[in-house]
Amino acid sequence: MASQQGSGSAERSTAGNYHDVIIIGAGICGMYMSYRLRELDLTHHVYEAGSGVGGTWYWNRYPGCRFDSESYSYGYSVFPDVLEEWTWKEQFSPQPETLEYLNFVADKHDLRRDITFNTRLKAAAYDESNNEWQLTFEDGGTARCHYLISATGPLSAPQMPKIPGVDDFKGEAYHTALWPRDPNGFGSPVKDFTGKRVGVIGTGATGVQVIQEVSKTADQLYVFQRTPNWCAPLLNSKVDDATAAKMKESYPEIFDKCRKSFGSFIHDFDPRSALEVSDEERNAFYEHLYNEPGFGIWLGSFRDTLTDPKANAYLTEFIANKIRQRVKDPAVAEKLIPKDHGFGTRRVPLETNYYECYNQPNVELVDVREDPIERITATGIKTAAAEYELDMIIYATGFDAVTGALHRIDISGVGEQKLRDKWRDGPRTFLGMQIAGFPNLFTLVGPHNGAAFCNIPRCIEQNVDWMFGLMKHLHDKHVQRIEPEVAAE
Repeated sequence: MASQQGSGSAERSTAGNYHDVIIIGAGICGMYMSYRLRELDLTHHVYEAGSGVGGTWYWNRYPGCRFDSESYSYGYSVFPDVLEEWTWKEQFSPQPETLEYLNFVADKHDLRRDITFNTRLKAAAYDESNNEWQLTFEDGGTARCHYLISATGPLSAPQMPKIPGVDDFKGEAYHTALWPRDPNGFGSPVKDFTGKRVGVIGTGATGVQVIQEVSKTADQLYVFQRTPNWCAPLLNSKVDDATAAKMKESYPEIFDKCRKSFGSFIHDFDPRSALEVSDEERNAFYEHLYNEPGFGIWLGSFRDTLTDPKANAYLTEFIANKIRQRVKDPAVAEKLIPKDHGFGTRRVPLETNYYECYNQPNVELVDVREDPIERITATGIKTAAAEYELDMIIYATGFDAVTGALHRIDISGVGEQKLRDKWRDGPRTFLGMQIAGFPNLFTLVGPHNGAAFCNIPRCIEQNVDWMFGLMKHLHDKHVQRIEPEVAAE
């Protein structure tokens, strides 16, 4: 079994702590970037806010958390020893197994030797006279570097709702991205809701996953929904020995297929147009995809599903009818059907009996567009029309995605320009990797990357390999400073 927190660097940040390269974040991206930099004659170090590796999978431990990519397409493709020795237990791995996997990788390649844990970056200022970045951490420590690489990830800045009284509630309250962690394992001790009255705010991908689990044991579950999402069946399964062996034999083909597909998943669009087949043929194909695991119904559908409004409308209506069939109360079903966007035009949450939850007597849907939340009270949630007495509130309210982690760091570039100010009207970058006025600062899987539609590890490997090639070029050619022109953004 992989060790969890490990023996990471005990070094604390000090004034004389200089490295050629500093990486912020020890998730999938930061771990691989650190590994690649060992190939260059450059000193580097990683600073991580958490007490262990894993990034998103370290922080998000809520019940039901798992990824939506097939396990065998999600792991690193670049470690032959890991591909051979690690065996996935489920087709879509749950969070504890994923975090265990990332710790296994860290153990296998001794990645913790270059990581300082429990150290959150507070500020980064570019020193023009010395052409280096000066970093200040929340613990008061400092460090300096020539190149600064952000590997903070697109989902690392939890977002609380702006509802009055959030701090007034006297019961248990959790944000899904800050769920209590089990110090003796990879998951969380908070996973049984027997006898509890629970309120979940939010029905995005995280909300869908946690609602499915809470509904199994909670005495009463109230789901506070503002915006419904289109969901599709996950259809997860255990991985038997024969399937695991076949996966390992097929890794070269799997990763090659991912590199060539939309979003780097294992799915390919059907070459036919939805407009060129009969209604019977179209619906039969949709039915087949709906009963296949994963994103097939989204990324394996007709080629014009995401480009032609009429083609998209066909699939959208098919999914809407599935919801109507699965939810017994017609009024509830209609509230669960999005009216503001077509199926697949946003990333599709994958679910396991999510819609059936609303058929249970212990689950009630509260549409906050009709009955808005007025405030959180000491004992629950008050809406315009009712007050809900609760023992626990779960905030599945998502993230300040992609730019949020960078905005929460006080980053100053040339002329003391603040990144927050530069991006006040939206981010501007070159290839999502660099920002004019912020020399030698690099943002991996940052703004303008394909995170919303991407199998993240595949995008990460592409970003890191590109970054490594650039770093090697800078090192070999003795280039001291690099930044894009404003016109290139």
